[in-house]
Amino acid sequence: MVDTETYTIEGPSGDSEDIELPEGLVDIFAEQGEDPTDVVADVLVQAFAQQAHVVAHHSEGDVASDIAAINETMEDLFEERFGVSLADALGHSH
Repeated sequence: MVDTETYTIEGPSGDSEDIELPEGLVDIFAEQGEDPTDVVADVLVQAFAQQAHVVAHHSEGDVASDIAAINETMEDLFEERFGVSLADALGHSH
């Protein structure tokens, strides 16, 4: 078993949550010289973008307009961060 390292996420209201990850896991996803905190943030953005996409496009029934707007904003944030659209990153679009 490996040691863990802690990252802290802080919300807009000042609340925070510590998450522990196995030491070395972040390095697996990092490019040479990349800051570990940036890697963790990248994974969070990717996860939220994928989950928003699923809720907006792969749920049964009609999607509420607020969910569609949230997904659209998340797609824009994803593209700003990574320089590629979420549709291109996922390999499909709607």
